[in-house]
Amino acid sequence: MSNVRVLVGTHKGAFILSSDGKRKNWTVSEALFPGWEIYHMKGSPADPNRIYASQTSGWFGQIIQRSSDGGKTWETPGGEKMPAPGEFPSGASNKFVYDVSPETGKPLTTHQWYDGTQHPWEFKRVWHLEPSLTDPDAVYAGIEDAALFKSTDGAHSWHELSGLRGHGTGPKWSPGAGGMGLHSILLDAKNPQRMYIAISAAGAFRTDDGGKTWKPINKGLKSNYIPNPEAEVGHCVHHIALHKSRPDTVFMQKHWDVMRTDNAGDQWREVSGKLPTDFGFVIDVHAHEPETIYVVPIKSDGHHFPIDGKLQVYRSRSGGNEWEPLTKGLPQRDCYVNVLRDAMAIDSLDSCGVYFGTTGGQVYCSADAGDTWAPIVENLPAVFSVEVQTLP
Repeated sequence: MSNVRVLVGTHKGAFILSSDGKRKNWTVSEALFPGWEIYHMKGSPADPNRIYASQTSGWFGQIIQRSSDGGKTWETPGGEKMPAPGEFPSGASNKFVYDVSPETGKPLTTHQWYDGTQHPWEFKRVWHLEPSLTDPDAVYAGIEDAALFKSTDGAHSWHELSGLRGHGTGPKWSPGAGGMGLHSILLDAKNPQRMYIAISAAGAFRTDDGGKTWKPINKGLKSNYIPNPEAEVGHCVHHIALHKSRPDTVFMQKHWDVMRTDNAGDQWREVSGKLPTDFGFVIDVHAHEPETIYVVPIKSDGHHFPIDGKLQVYRSRSGGNEWEPLTKGLPQRDCYVNVLRDAMAIDSLDSCGVYFGTTGGQVYCSADAGDTWAPIVENLPAVFSVEVQTLP
């Protein structure tokens, strides 16, 4: 029987939750990197023992940690020196190196907010780590301010894929309420040259040549909070997800609206259906059913908690429009937590498991595709991210 390893990043450290395929009895690790913000932690699909973690602190800066033994021990590839607050970490921990614009040959140093003011481009933190599907030493990093980096040497050194920021719209990107983060990276299992990314608040982008050039893919999105609601960029995308068997179909949880595309982002359409609210942060896809998707509706952008204090996951088995609430085992009164954009994950067992974490420190598991839920752990720091590994 396969085992499951759930990787949880929190406001004050990381935790590894382990169980067998029944997913009833769990072992919770001690806190890893206690006191540090762990924005994201994810395992390599190519090597179940390789895990990467984004460790950050407003005081000590940004570090990428790496484990080669399933999280038992960790190392900081690339050096010991940590950057000072606000310092570009080039030559410091993990050796992040910014590239130059492929159009001008010069570094991109500023971006413009909607009020027209110019702001310096800063390296603040790594929001998301996406290991290669085939090479355990290759991993992508989405950062704030929004840029995309890649390492091919196990996180020792990082180089920017500058075609993204070098796209003509780059200087016009603006931050969302939580910052200008590149938070979603989707790799196409059928086409290694294709990748999708999403930025808050710029929108979604696609490359078809391994990151050299990029195309904004926001046609069909409408955002009434920006000067031009149907602009090429400027949309606050919260998360994107796909099923590996159908990489042309991508689902999106936007600032408002749940969306889908069936042509790799060339055109989006709304599938919010009869959701009680179409505001939320997470969206994910069933491991074996490409048309089954999950969201967690949040009351509004002004109230980041569930409607009426009832924590509900919604599932659509038709790829959107038709939705059902999943509440069995979840608190249905006095619950005012949020579920952040990287805090849901799906395992690949025959009876598909769904997991999510909350800002209240709970991590929930459903071993039956969402029909029933039970908490794995309830008193962690606020959960930033949840990822899962299905182990032999």
